[in-house]
Formats: sequence, structure tokens, C-alpha cells
Amino acid sequence: MICRMKKTTFVALLLLSSQCVAESLKETINSIEYEWATTYYSTSEQKQESAYATLLDKTVKLSRQYPNYAEPLFWQAVVKASYADTQDAISALEAIHEVRDLLLKVIAINPRAMNGSAYVVLGTLYYMTPEWPIAFGDDKKADKLLKTALEINPEGIDSNYFYGDYLLSNNRLQEAEAYFEKASSAPVRPEQTYADTQLKQEAKLALKNARERKISGAKSLFLSLFNSASAK
Repeated sequence: MICRMKKTTFVALLLLSSQCVAESLKETINSIEYEWATTYYSTSEQKQESAYATLLDKTVKLSRQYPNYAEPLFWQAVVKASYADTQDAISALEAIHEVRDLLLKVIAINPRAMNGSAYVVLGTLYYMTPEWPIAFGDDKKADKLLKTALEINPEGIDSNYFYGDYLLSNNRLQEAEAYFEKASSAPVRPEQTYADTQLKQEAKLALKNARERKISGAKSLFLSLFNSASAK
């Protein structure tokens, strides 16, 4: 009976310890997310490089501290991708390959971590990155990854916004509108209020631009047809 009680107590302590680690990690992740969002949206370009370098160091240390958790690796990838945007072309190209590898590790550990956001970022990389032989850009892979993100999180701001952006980049304006509209009306996550609010604003602007491009395209087509008819 004593042995059983000791064993039960030991297991309970392990579970409690695991829960405390998870809660502590969650708080740190929320802090990193806020710091990244502030740097990305509110920090001047001149100061972004050093801010990202500092934040990247934090995420690397956190990933080493929690090697079996997907979230620190996810944020390491996001920060590294953002940091690459401030670097020279060669360094940036090397960085995005590292980002891809980090995101694949995230998916291997937990594909549903951060509501499938690793699929969003990876899909975005595939359609924004140059194709081989320069890099690994691939629209078909991007489409598949972004659709997977939507399957995991159909109502998400980021999953809808970035699929809309992918469609817009391929001139699929009417389809893009639907996803931008959904992103614009999606609920803000309590733990990512600042970033989500900013992304919702971008979604509204993207929706407006998509509608204007569609109207502009229709006008251009009409004028083209009119001019062709006049020339006959």
C-alpha cells in the first residue's frame, strides 16, 4: 500500500511538473510572439535587424531547452525568416533553406502545433521563394501545404489570409476575395491579439485591392474589346 501510494504520488508529481513546464513554455511563447509582432509591424527598418538577431537567439535557446516541443522551433523558423528579409541575398537564401528544414521538423513533431501554422509559413515560402536552381519555390507544393493548413484551421486568420495571398499572386482574384473576406471576419486569438489584429487589417486591405484589381481588369478588358471593335 505504501509503495503504491509512493508510486501514485510520483506519477502525480511528474504530471504536475509536465503541466508547469507546458504553462511556463506557453507564457514564453506568447512573449516571443508579441516581441516578434512588435518588431515586424512597429519597429523601423534600421532597428529590425538587431531586434531579430536578439529574438532569434532567444528562440534557439528555447528550442534547446524544450527539444520535444514544436512551438519553440516554429517561432525560431518565423524569426529566422523575418531576419532573412533584412540580410543580403546570399545570407537570405541560406536562411530560407534553414527555415524550411525547421518547419519540416515542427510538422514531424506535431503537425497541429499552433493550429497548423507551420503549414501556412512553409506554404508561403514555397510560393514566394524563387524556383530551382535558385531555391525551392513550387506553386503546387504551396497550394497543397496551404490547403492542409485550412483543413486543420478552416476559420483561422493566417490560414485564410495567406491562401488568399497565394491565389492573388496567381491572379485568381475572385477566389482570393473569399479567403480575404473570411480572414477579415475571423476571431482574434487571445494569445496573439496584436499580431492577429494587424493581420486582419492587412486582410481588409488585400480584399479591397483584390476587388479593385478585378474591376480594373474588367475595365481593361472592356476597353481592349472596344478599341478592337473601333479599329475594324
